[in-house]
Amino acid sequence: MSTSQIVKLFVGTGIAFFAIDLVWLGVIAPAFYQRHLGHLLAEQVRWVPAVLFYTVYIAGLLTFAIVPALQAGSLARAVMLGALLGFFAYATFDLTCLALFKDFPAVVVVVDLVWGSVLSASVCAAGYGIGRWLGIGVQKVTSRTKNPHLTGHHGRQK
Repeated sequence: MSTSQIVKLFVGTGIAFFAIDLVWLGVIAPAFYQRHLGHLLAEQVRWVPAVLFYTVYIAGLLTFAIVPALQAGSLARAVMLGALLGFFAYATFDLTCLALFKDFPAVVVVVDLVWGSVLSASVCAAGYGIGRWLGIGVQKVTSRTKNPHLTGHHGRQK
């Protein structure tokens, strides 16, 4: 896997992540978060920490889910590893908030755990598709690579 492929995979996965998360945060769930966490929400998004989060998290998805799935040639592995990583990461944040902050709503924890799992699984599926499109991952097995008798050594095995 070349550096160029990794950069393209990172950018493509980042676009997928941002687009999906934007629909959730900007269209589907803003009223939910306002109702339950409005007293904690900033008036404006703080973009520097947001971009840092996306950068670190996408690097984690690539490292622990997408690249291993590409190496195994398994979309199912990308989805499962992505869902697990999303669950663990979002659980780290939400359960810490539940433990430390007075009156942190348990319903937010449940919704975030589900969302983190679904978001990460979806992004990893997209990243897997992008990676395959870029030519990353297992190569097709041909009869020449599968059969040692067809290696060009006139019937001699290696």
